[in-house]
Amino acid sequence: MKSTTKRTQKDYSLAFKLSVVEQVEKGEMTYKQAQDKYGIQG
Repeated sequence: MKSTTKRTQKDYSLAFKLSVVEQVEKGEMTYKQAQDKYGIQG
């Protein structure tokens, strides 16, 4: 996982990012699904 942070128009809270990462790691959704669902990049 890259440690570089890309700033986008939206600046998500750390808790939000961690919850998304947790869902992906648990296999509840793929990374691509997470991107589509939340409109995130990178």
